[in-house]
Amino acid sequence: MKRLSPRQPIDDNLSGAILALGNFDGFHLGHQAVVGRAIQRGAHERRPVIVATFDPHPVAFFRPETPPFRLTTLDQREELFAHAGADAMLVFDFDADLAATSAESFVSDLLAERLRVSGVVTGSDFTFGRGRGGNAAILADLGADHGILAETVAPVLLEGQRVSSGLVREALKAGDPGTATRMLTRPFAIRGTVIDGDKRGRDFGWPTANVELGDYQRPAYGIYAVRVRLDDGSEHDGVASLGVRPMFDPPKELLEVHVFDFNKHLYGQTIETSLVAYLRPEAKFDSVEELKTQMERDAEDARNALG
Repeated sequence: MKRLSPRQPIDDNLSGAILALGNFDGFHLGHQAVVGRAIQRGAHERRPVIVATFDPHPVAFFRPETPPFRLTTLDQREELFAHAGADAMLVFDFDADLAATSAESFVSDLLAERLRVSGVVTGSDFTFGRGRGGNAAILADLGADHGILAETVAPVLLEGQRVSSGLVREALKAGDPGTATRMLTRPFAIRGTVIDGDKRGRDFGWPTANVELGDYQRPAYGIYAVRVRLDDGSEHDGVASLGVRPMFDPPKELLEVHVFDFNKHLYGQTIETSLVAYLRPEAKFDSVEELKTQMERDAEDARNALG
């Protein structure tokens, strides 16, 4: 899959594409419906399909003090879009220039002239342009002036609620990865490079792969049953602690993953850890022996949850 920038000329073989336009962080059921419709149109009209996203997220640009809330990295999004059947991912660099671009210029200069799209698909609540001056209706009107057919996709409801990235984040913060999984159609997954740790887990007989949380949304701190995908594509069950390790000083926020029945070093590898089930909150124990006993229980509970 190609990763494109609007600052570069569009390839001729992608000219006239159908563009799915949104942020698509998380790529939940609602996002999948928008991209799915774009892919349907592309197949029907025999046109390529491009999925556009924004980096950084507009909220992070306008309110940089906002705590981390990302659900997917660009690499994860690219893989998800490719799996859905898109031909390319377009990344809008959300900066001061893009924030100042009017709705009219966004359509005429970017979509029509630079990207040369023939159609655009968005969610019904999509806004764009300076001061959010554009919406789905304005996009349809402006697009028509440039030969771009724009359409919207209705929200997707799950148990009577509109699926949104905000609801996914709330479920994760509430320690409810199961609800997040239903909205995402896959478990929420943290991807990162394994860093060198303090070796405490190995001293206890529970070696862990330690990953910093970076810009990801912080789920509820606690112990999770997880599945881990390694660099080689293999998947393994495990148990993980996500939080600040209240037994040890100084507090340090980490994802610490113990992979079952695995004894190879993972330092420097990029791993993806999917949060399958929330087992319990973080806790401080009276002794290391008590902690080790609880870790054995956690491992058993994780195996049962993953079974």
